[in-house]
Amino acid sequence: MNKPNKRVLCFGELLVRLQSTADSFFGNQQNTLKIYAGGSEANVAVTLGQLGIATSYFTAVPKNAISKEIESILESKQVDTSKILHQGDRIGSYFLLSANGLTSGEVIYDRKYSAFSDLKVENINWDKLYDGIDWFHFTAITPALNESLAYLTEVALEEAIKRNITISVDLNYRSKLWQYGKDPIEIMPNLIRYADVVMGNIWASNKMLGTSIQEHLDRSTSKEEYVNFANQVAYEMMEKFPKVSQVANTYRFMDNPKHNLFYGTYHTRETNVFSDTRETFEVIDRIGSGDAFMGGLIYALINELPAQEIIDTATAAGFEKLFVKGDLGNGKI
Repeated sequence: MNKPNKRVLCFGELLVRLQSTADSFFGNQQNTLKIYAGGSEANVAVTLGQLGIATSYFTAVPKNAISKEIESILESKQVDTSKILHQGDRIGSYFLLSANGLTSGEVIYDRKYSAFSDLKVENINWDKLYDGIDWFHFTAITPALNESLAYLTEVALEEAIKRNITISVDLNYRSKLWQYGKDPIEIMPNLIRYADVVMGNIWASNKMLGTSIQEHLDRSTSKEEYVNFANQVAYEMMEKFPKVSQVANTYRFMDNPKHNLFYGTYHTRETNVFSDTRETFEVIDRIGSGDAFMGGLIYALINELPAQEIIDTATAAGFEKLFVKGDLGNGKI
């Protein structure tokens, strides 16, 4: 396969993950703290870089030793960090009160007043940011942080459209982040209208875009029913947002911390396909698996693979992340 001559820009907040090895931080003498670099958009960038796609990453971080070390890690994973803006005093973080996200442990965010959260439109030189960029990727996490970043995201999309850049979005829904008086349904439809490619799941699509949902859908629902319903939701989305031409969904189910069922669906106006179901009882770290799926999806689309190979590639990338510690994947498919 010829190497595609396209460069992706992933746009979002760099995070530090602080993870307890016990189900609490305090009162357990056996407890230790593990620290990882992460953030959904950085995770996607790493997957793409490891898969050989030219990829740049934009965020805002203070200029300090922690930022420098994380940027070095990203560079080692073939991610260009030259577009990162250095300003402010804090890097956003989140605390995970469980072993590698394998249980329903509490997630506590510490992102207010971070360098990225305080980012303003006037801080960004759009010509410089988009220089050499063919594909722009963002997530629903950025507009969830505050109203200023929701506005900045729209400006970023408008600037990308001016330059004929392909746009993809992951409908990451984080209920704990939408705390500034706006619901996702008030913000996200206005942003999705710019997108060419949308990834998420049927529940996030309902919550953020108002597409249909069936209340009875759960772990016991058959794959056939899920696939058929995903076809319906994708059709609704493409009718509602004419620029959207491709939709992908992930389905992930856990019966216990080490178990995972994982499959995906992919939709265009002409095609609906789904992957085989991948199953494991050896999950190491499930955080970032959706981001790896997104990276695999973008990789497959840039390489113009056939529809079935697109969803198989994306699913394989997401599944492989389940066996990698930390947020950042290894780009395996």
